[in-house]
Amino acid sequence: MFKGRHFDRSVILLCVRWYLAYGLSLRNLEEMMAERGVGVDHATIHRWTVHYAPLLLEQFNWRKRAVTGKWHVDETYIKVRGHWMYLYRAIDSNGDTVEFWFSERRNLAAAKRFLRKALKRHGRPERIVIDGSQTNREAILSCDAANRLEDRSRRELKPIRIRQSAYLNNRIEQDHRAIKRRVRPMLGFKAIDSARAILAGIEMVHMMRKGQAKYAYAQQPSLAEQFERLAA
Repeated sequence: MFKGRHFDRSVILLCVRWYLAYGLSLRNLEEMMAERGVGVDHATIHRWTVHYAPLLLEQFNWRKRAVTGKWHVDETYIKVRGHWMYLYRAIDSNGDTVEFWFSERRNLAAAKRFLRKALKRHGRPERIVIDGSQTNREAILSCDAANRLEDRSRRELKPIRIRQSAYLNNRIEQDHRAIKRRVRPMLGFKAIDSARAILAGIEMVHMMRKGQAKYAYAQQPSLAEQFERLAA
C-alpha cells in the first residue's frame, strides 16, 4: 500500500487520520508536521487522503460487524464547488452505520443506487424508516421488488416494511451531525471525486468511533491502532 512513497507510512497514516478525524485544515496539518521536523506540503496531505481513505475503508469493511434488520434512511447536504450535493446514509436500530452513497443529484435514480448497494452488502432489512420523502419510498418499493425477483433461495420473502415518520427518523438526523461537524471546517470540496474519497474516510472514522469493526480481543483499539491494523 505504501511502496515507493517518499515519506514513511507512519507519517502518511498520521496525517490522513488527523485530517479525517479532527477539525483541522490541510494548512493546520502542514504547520503541525513542520513543528515535528517533517516538511510536507498541504497539497501532498490532500493527495494522501484522497488516495488512502478508500483503500482503508475497503479493509475496514472486511472487519465490519453485521447490522440489524431495522434501518433508518435519509440524505444530507454537502457543498462541492459552491453547489449542494447529497450524501445518502443509513443507520440501524443500534445507531451503527449501514451504508452511505455520495451523489450529485437527489432523485429516484440516486436513491435506488444507494439502496441497491446497501442491500447487496448487508442483505434485506425487515423495516426501513424514512421521513416524508416519496422518492425514497418509491426507491425502496422498486429495489425490494427487484430483490425478491432475483432471489434464488426459493424462500417466500416478506416485503420490506416502510415506516414514514419525521419524528422516528430523528435518530439518523442526529447521526448526520458527526459527519457535518467534520465537513464544516473544510468550507466545501473542490471536486466530486475528492469529496467522495474524503467522505468515505470520514464515514470510516465515524464507524470506528462507534466500535463497528470486529477484532480478536475484547478491548476496542484506539483510532491510531485501528489505522495501523488496516494498513498492515
